[in-house]
Amino acid sequence: MRVSRLMLVTLRDDPAEAEIPSHKLLLRAGYIRRVSSGIYAYLPLLWRVLQKVSAVVREELNATGALETLLPQLQPAELWQRSGRWAGYTAGEGIMFHLEDRQGRELGLGPTHEEVITALAGDLLRSYRQLPVNLYQIQTKFRDEIRPRFGLMRGREFIMKDAYSFHASEECLKGTYAAMDQAYRRIFARCGLRAVAVEADSGAIGGSASQEFMVTAEAGEDLILTSADGSYAANQERAVSLAPEAMPLPGGPRAVGAGEALATPGQSSIGELCGAHGFDPTQTVKVLLLLARFEDGAQQPLLIALRGDQQLNDVKLANAVTALCSEEHGTLLDISPLTAEAAAKDGLEPIPFGFLGPHLADGVLDGARSWKQRFLRLADATAAELPAFVCGANSLDTHLVGAGWGEALCSCPQTLDLRAAQPGDRCQHDPSQTLEAARGIEVGHIFQLGRKYSAALEATFTNEAGVDEPLWMGCYGIGVSRLAQAAVEQHHDANGICWPVSIAPFEVIVVPANVADAQQAELAERLYGEIQCAGIEALLDDRGERAGVKFKDADLLGIPWRVVVGRGAADGQVELVERAGGQKRDLAASELLATLQPTIEAARRGLL
Repeated sequence: MRVSRLMLVTLRDDPAEAEIPSHKLLLRAGYIRRVSSGIYAYLPLLWRVLQKVSAVVREELNATGALETLLPQLQPAELWQRSGRWAGYTAGEGIMFHLEDRQGRELGLGPTHEEVITALAGDLLRSYRQLPVNLYQIQTKFRDEIRPRFGLMRGREFIMKDAYSFHASEECLKGTYAAMDQAYRRIFARCGLRAVAVEADSGAIGGSASQEFMVTAEAGEDLILTSADGSYAANQERAVSLAPEAMPLPGGPRAVGAGEALATPGQSSIGELCGAHGFDPTQTVKVLLLLARFEDGAQQPLLIALRGDQQLNDVKLANAVTALCSEEHGTLLDISPLTAEAAAKDGLEPIPFGFLGPHLADGVLDGARSWKQRFLRLADATAAELPAFVCGANSLDTHLVGAGWGEALCSCPQTLDLRAAQPGDRCQHDPSQTLEAARGIEVGHIFQLGRKYSAALEATFTNEAGVDEPLWMGCYGIGVSRLAQAAVEQHHDANGICWPVSIAPFEVIVVPANVADAQQAELAERLYGEIQCAGIEALLDDRGERAGVKFKDADLLGIPWRVVVGRGAADGQVELVERAGGQKRDLAASELLATLQPTIEAARRGLL
């Protein structure tokens, strides 16, 4: 391919819309072009990258026995309603683009395909003799992101590989899950990525177990917590740890656990309270009021107790509320702070926000017009374990010192793990070790779905005993377009992209310093032809630009090797430059192929 035919437009300055290095570089180097918010055109160079990533994915999945298919992007709402996810994806998170056709039937643009594939499996897989089956596809998905950002990292349209396996037993499912885990590790290694597998929350997909594959990078949106011994790694949404030991409250419980009133004018935050009175945050209990909204219209007030030094993990809370309430009320749509303005709007008397205690009575909800008039009360274990603590007195400018769980104050609510694990926390598996933090970009996620979808959609098979039972399912996703950008995030320098050979759009770029020089132009053309004939993917920069411009563009594009044909052409000499690291060497043009070919072949095989 010749650069003059590539429709290549590079930019010298960072686009204003781009925030992270990979987004800036893909735009500057002419790999992508923004069409609208969260919507990008994949230009020819990036399309070559995506084809190479897809080829690696296909090779590894085909090797496991998976079969490629292609499912419709338009999906009927009825399937999603049967699985219970329609409301969550449209009215809840609102991430599904949905529409009505001319007959008034509701449809969604697929962000994922569990419902469609399960319905098909229910029609086609009738006997245990047909199992297991693993089907995958590579296609465009759609998500109506609230705030698209970071280019291909969080867009509204993206390319994804998703696979779905069907089994006659949980043991068989676990076997395929393990095989896909290994296939994923090979895929990321072959694509030149340093990826770490971490425990993850299953989120809206669901299932009994899931694991994310994270590409470590400073620009990653996810916080990964790992142990130094390598035996534990988890996304912060899922991570567990041992909280720091609480400092005992001097004097212990007061007034048989009811606590003693302390005037705290204007001290509505933990920081203000502790700063004014010398308390340690671990001696305090803070109370959060939240409102959970459900598919059936129910709005459930939540009263959550946490130790004062801890932060709420929103994902753990949503999982807990779903487990406790979804059978009665359907899909959890969202959880939001319960504010004074919202309380007044719903007809409630003023609530002393900033001075709340866990003993806040349900009576404050009397008169609520649209909310349930009883709190769902939950406590994190760090709060529940305190024998004596400082908390709000449910009266403005007043706290209680020496309060304790029991009849004098209130019974301890249902206790769960609701706190967000933090870097520096002690590890549960070995308290002598502490959690370390890194940023990560999620490029893959695998799930053991169990029977969540097959039971809901009545996708059954006949087992060896002749009895019908729901299929066991697994689900396995890779963000193909996100992976390409993650590779740039992990492989770049001050001058541009440094593509791994296996997914680079071209392996070599031949750059004649001066195309007006007949000897340089002739040698460059000859080497370009020889390199291509040797099976190496080559790009020839045949533009009439100055040498410096072409060298800067070559660095920006990130092609792994650059062959510079300059003044040495008269003597049959060229310069070979390796993009990663910038090592240069002069050699005879006649030796170029003998030097390049084994190096590129080794890199293709992942040996370099």
